[in-house]
Amino acid sequence: MEERVALVGIIVENPDSVETLNTILHAYATYIIGRMGIPYRKKGLAIISIAIDAPQTVISALSGKIGRLPGVSTKVAYSNVKTET
Repeated sequence: MEERVALVGIIVENPDSVETLNTILHAYATYIIGRMGIPYRKKGLAIISIAIDAPQTVISALSGKIGRLPGVSTKVAYSNVKTET
């Protein structure tokens, strides 16, 4: 199986979705390299970046689940680094 390194960018505009978002991220914890969250109180939102090393199907599934949350948007940037496991 081929694994890729990627950066998942998340914008949270609905604070009611934070608990579900954290539950989703916890389910993918084995793939997550690191996470950084920045609250932007002036605009009433949060900016989160997730570094992940996982099969592309896992990254897509994670991004899809996050993107379906109300008031949450996400984008993925993939590196060209690929490894076989």
